Amino acid sequence: MAIDKATFRNALGHFAAGVTVVTTVGPDEAPYGLTATAFTSVSLEPPLVLVCVDRKSETFPHFGTANIFAANFLARDQEEISRRFAVSGGDKFAAIAWHRGVLGTPILDGTIGHVECRICNAYEGGDHIIYVGQVESAVVSQGEPLVYFRGAYR
Repeated sequence: MAIDKATFRNALGHFAAGVTVVTTVGPDEAPYGLTATAFTSVSLEPPLVLVCVDRKSETFPHFGTANIFAANFLARDQEEISRRFAVSGGDKFAAIAWHRGVLGTPILDGTIGHVECRICNAYEGGDHIIYVGQVESAVVSQGEPLVYFRGAYR
């Protein structure tokens, strides 16, 4: 028997998660992105990660056409950026510093790291699609992570 949505959400809220902004590009190379805590490593050989993307996200359609994404690991002082990318509408990239990575994905400045990936698999996952990406580039820097736990940033 399945549990109700509120109980499920509450239970998973007790698992601390790092906060990422996952970015990709549209057909016109315009940048798109969303906040995600459903991100994890999958394999070392080959180097694989996964991210779960809500089908209702305005960024969702661009993953399938671009076949690339970057996961930007937010620093503790980037809560505002996380909030910006967590809502629909508007130019999320306006007035923030970013650049193109080696695959052409949008890379946010000031993060504690990022990985750039080519999508190698996509799986149905309820109201989300699970994208598995092969990591082709990784950059890390110093800093403390932004973490989400029990419905609040930490």
